[in-house]
Amino acid sequence: MDDDSTVTSLSLLLWITLGIVLQVTLWLGIGFSRHRQAYRTLKSGVLVADGQSPPVEISEPALVAAWSGYRSFRVERKVVEDTAQTVCSFYLVPEDGQHLPAFLPGQFLTFRLDVPAADGTTEQIIRCYSLSDAPRPDYYRVTIKRVPAPAGSALPPGRSSNHFHDHVEVGSVLQVRAPGGHFHIDRSDSPVVLIGGGVGITPILSMLNWCLAEQPGREVWLFYGVRNGLEPVMKGQLEALSAAHSHFYLKLCFGDPLPEDQADRDYQYRGFVSVDLLRIKLPLKPYHFYICGPMPMMASLVNGLEDWGVPDAYIHFEAFGPASIKRRATAVPPTPTFGPAAGTDITVTFAKSGKQLAWTPGTGSLLEFAEANGVKVESGCRAGGCGSCQTPIKSGEVSYQQAPDFDPEPGNCLLCVCTPKTSLTLEA
Repeated sequence: MDDDSTVTSLSLLLWITLGIVLQVTLWLGIGFSRHRQAYRTLKSGVLVADGQSPPVEISEPALVAAWSGYRSFRVERKVVEDTAQTVCSFYLVPEDGQHLPAFLPGQFLTFRLDVPAADGTTEQIIRCYSLSDAPRPDYYRVTIKRVPAPAGSALPPGRSSNHFHDHVEVGSVLQVRAPGGHFHIDRSDSPVVLIGGGVGITPILSMLNWCLAEQPGREVWLFYGVRNGLEPVMKGQLEALSAAHSHFYLKLCFGDPLPEDQADRDYQYRGFVSVDLLRIKLPLKPYHFYICGPMPMMASLVNGLEDWGVPDAYIHFEAFGPASIKRRATAVPPTPTFGPAAGTDITVTFAKSGKQLAWTPGTGSLLEFAEANGVKVESGCRAGGCGSCQTPIKSGEVSYQQAPDFDPEPGNCLLCVCTPKTSLTLEA
């Protein structure tokens, strides 16, 4: 081969190499541009999937109680759900045999329970428990963990949870208020990340089962955090769902595995669910995050997601007591509206009790104010969820620190989560 042929071959090889390099560079540039656009989308809060138009949000059903007051339900099944035998599911069917209305996945039921008292009588208490399954035409399901007495404390074990475990059996009849609550999954097709810690998994299970049944093509991640292999609820069912649905990704996180717990067999990640883990494992997409678990876990995740740049509207968490989670996403602090303006003289009149009292700022809620002054008011959850303290307002206005989960009837207020805005007369 002569020199000219060698030069020609080298030139051709050089041009081919240059062409490949240009194509790779162009491909990388396009990929980077798409990821950058996705990041900007995530930051701006505009829900846009790769190469698609913004999905149309399907409006949610109105949050109207399916029935008023309490309704009798019979326990049809009682099932232990964890290895430690501390979590039980109760399957409830209506005694009247009438229609069982649907609910929004993530909502809860309110129970009026007759619990044994120390003197041998019974005491009526009210408690709320999350629905743990998708809406079904024939039953509701709640899943309840037995709450023991705190170690090293004189406090008693949880009254309602232990009552359910020890006294509520198949055939028992319970008084139940209609499903309620504002913590529920949206009906769009946006990708979603569900995060459950401990027994906080219960409303998350409702969301998950609904998504897989009604939106099988929707991308769903579940990060489920517990201490060890004794604690996961319905682990076998979750693993079966993960195997059956290609768009569902199950990630079990053990904070303190037992010696017999094996990585990649019993759990995927050692440690608690954290934003660092989410950043490593999640593709860059505009996910909606739904979180329920211990308060420290939720506070850490909510603040961490905000720091990551997730829009405030994409972060949802269990609504019992949300005021204890300090959100930093709002650029301008909202104007405080909880309670009267400084220097305002407020009088609260309890009409039935015949008491007229001067309101003192810092007293707490109207329920606490009533109890401190000997006014008897029925109460339950004390967090705006059950509606037990709903009281008619005869005159005046109240203000809420946050929107309650129970929607009071017009002209009524929930004493446990409101304070007087003006002088007030209550029918109590």
